[in-house]
Amino acid sequence: MKYGERQIDTLQGELGTGERSTRNRVARSILDHGPSTVADLAQRLGLTQAAVRRHLDTLVTDDVVEPREQRVYGARTRGRPAKVFALTDCGRDAFDQSYDTLAADAMRWIAQSAGGGEQGEVAVAAFARSRMETQAQAYKEAVEAAAPQERTEALARALTTDGYAATAKSAPGPHSGEQLCQHHCPVAHVAEQFPQLCEAETEVFSRLLGTHVQRLATIAHGDGVCTTFIPRGASTTQTDTSVSASTAGRNPA
Repeated sequence: MKYGERQIDTLQGELGTGERSTRNRVARSILDHGPSTVADLAQRLGLTQAAVRRHLDTLVTDDVVEPREQRVYGARTRGRPAKVFALTDCGRDAFDQSYDTLAADAMRWIAQSAGGGEQGEVAVAAFARSRMETQAQAYKEAVEAAAPQERTEALARALTTDGYAATAKSAPGPHSGEQLCQHHCPVAHVAEQFPQLCEAETEVFSRLLGTHVQRLATIAHGDGVCTTFIPRGASTTQTDTSVSASTAGRNPA
């Protein structure tokens, strides 16, 4: 059985009143923290792993979450990759009343009004940059108020305020740096069709942090989390957005 309108309405109502069921807490934890193992969920929610598996089984049946093989960046350790559970599109929709169709139609209108083709893509990119510039003012203030070594964390907090459920952590593997992870994207469905939204966002991150950044994964392209790599020790006075623009919104080869 699909997670239909009745279930979505019920979930949204519970979220609105704060009376979440345990199953909805499991789903919400995955939304806030990204794809999670049974052990991760049990620890965060104070449940037994058996209880978490029982709720996950139901959520999988209802098409709210789906099991995946955990993606590993950098050196892969020995042994079988851990299984993680990620929200499906239906599961994300249950937490977010969006106007995806309206937004996508508006983006197409912009492209067509500019003449379509390459000119249309340029017009959509210009809109995406203008949109991000408006959002970026609050991010700029948060980043500039933080110490240099704390700027990625400050950006993550500002993004969380805008609904992106963002976190910052040290990047795994041999390369020194940080990962900015956005566990939710309010415009993911539209960004599937218009990657210029992701590209404009990545360019803003690069400028705010004063260094080139690299998108490793995006929700819009099927990943569980939007992940941006920020190299540690790079210049904080000169920004190079060429790497950002080439990879933003696209999975690496």
